[in-house]
Amino acid sequence: MIDLHTHSTASDGSESPARVAELAAQAGCTAFALTDHDGLDGIFSAQQAAAAANVRCVPGCEISSPHAGTLHLLVYFVEPGEGPLQDELRRLQEIRHDRNLRMVATLAGLGLPITYEEVAAEAGGVGVGRPHAAAVLVRNGAAESVQDAFDRYLSKGRPGYVEKERLPVDQAVRLARASGGVAVLAHPLSLNLTLRELDSFVAELAAAGVAGIEAVYGRYSPEERAELVDLAARHGLVASGGSDFHGAYKPDLAVGVGRGDLDVADDVLDQLESRRP
Repeated sequence: MIDLHTHSTASDGSESPARVAELAAQAGCTAFALTDHDGLDGIFSAQQAAAAANVRCVPGCEISSPHAGTLHLLVYFVEPGEGPLQDELRRLQEIRHDRNLRMVATLAGLGLPITYEEVAAEAGGVGVGRPHAAAVLVRNGAAESVQDAFDRYLSKGRPGYVEKERLPVDQAVRLARASGGVAVLAHPLSLNLTLRELDSFVAELAAAGVAGIEAVYGRYSPEERAELVDLAARHGLVASGGSDFHGAYKPDLAVGVGRGDLDVADDVLDQLESRRP
């Protein structure tokens, strides 16, 4: 069993990279991927803890791309350091910081009880993101839960949302491959496409060099997963999978098992490795 989609305090998760590694080992995973947003800062810590727990940590990240729905690409096998994608991730992190400052200023401008210092403290000083702002709003009585904070203030189209820069798919795939990595479409149903539209879009992604789609996703039903596995097969792509673990910010999803029924086979990782440039 493996889990190729997890987040830590290096972006918008509540658990440290080392703790994610420990949770993966406790769940019985042979391998997991740390896929924090727009960065690789947590990889070294996660790999150290993973080695101690006798579980493999696959270096990865999650990148946002432009689309009417939510389009995220998971990139695997890219190590921290120098390289085409690594350089672009550093640029995106700088832009992310500016966005977070504007987000908190916007929320405060709405009269909500929040400061950037509180949000940074919630994040532990690294990887500030919307879930950390949501947690502050909950703690200060402005929302009932993290999900409520997103629904009222932080989701796209809500008054506290601040748009972020997104990397076009073809550019993200090109940079990933130039850095020795492979790209996988995350949670495909978040694109809000019909099955026919999704089939056509996945064909475009395959032509652009995407290696797989996240078919076995933590919050998908068995029927949805089966449809996506078939979709991947039709386009010669790897049917990947993962929990999308965020700790307390998505409390229904656990490392390795998602909502309890997630089981991503070990050979999925072998299939993805075979697609490396």
